[in-house]
Amino acid sequence: MAFKKRRGTDGLPEDQRAALKNLVAQPKFELIPLSSALEKAQALPPGCLVTVTASPSHGLEATIDLACELMALGHDAIPHLSAHMVRDPSHLTALLDRCRECGLHRAFVVGGDAKDRGSAYHDGLSLLRGIHELGSPFTEIGVPSYPEGHPDIADDVLLAALKEKQKIATSMTTQMCFNPSALSAWLTRMRAAGVTLPVHLGVPGVAELTKLMAISARIGVADSARYLKKNKSMVGHLMRGGSFGPDAFLEALAPTLVDRNAQVLALHVFTFNQVANTADWQRRMLNGELTG
Repeated sequence: MAFKKRRGTDGLPEDQRAALKNLVAQPKFELIPLSSALEKAQALPPGCLVTVTASPSHGLEATIDLACELMALGHDAIPHLSAHMVRDPSHLTALLDRCRECGLHRAFVVGGDAKDRGSAYHDGLSLLRGIHELGSPFTEIGVPSYPEGHPDIADDVLLAALKEKQKIATSMTTQMCFNPSALSAWLTRMRAAGVTLPVHLGVPGVAELTKLMAISARIGVADSARYLKKNKSMVGHLMRGGSFGPDAFLEALAPTLVDRNAQVLALHVFTFNQVANTADWQRRMLNGELTG
């Protein structure tokens, strides 16, 4: 699918503008459980969806604690549960009990970046099954997906795992990607292969381009980052000073947003804890400051 030069949302058909606005209106904001995270969260819009990543250096308890604190502030929090950070079924039971106590009813299940040091759960699929077997407190469970592949896992293995995960999970969130054509083509392939999970579109919030380049190399999407570097039109036009904003990327994906087969239902924004800048981007998008 070829994407034309960005026109701004004023150049989009009405159905595409409406779909884009709906997506931006209720995103999930991702936070990293650092010591300043709760302070940064003060800039979040009232009563929004917030996901909390799993940090190998802080443990899953820190992730769930921050999620509980966000719930107390009136947000709907989603903890990330990383398979490599769960020691055994008793540890998982304790984590699930804590989620129940706080009223956490959504989760995001990943294999995780932490090294597997004897965990009973060696990947996201085994953790999903473990949660299911112990009696899941969650009504919704998201899992990751990789439009540009995974640096350590073959594409056929990723596909097989995703098809197994959809027996338990309720949605899939895409890894960071800057190339709208690549994402659209991947989604078409997934639907043809029998993956039916609704999509939560993973996009960076407002971040410095140099930081995004470094993160992209670390998580294995360097090709996508090079695409961004070569296609300056994809740098968000609401942003200044060498920063990326996802507005241009989302505008280019507008035809996919209205494709019923694509089933893009939500926006998952990687804020890198730059919450105020990302919330300001959202406000400006919704206020119509969109034309390029």
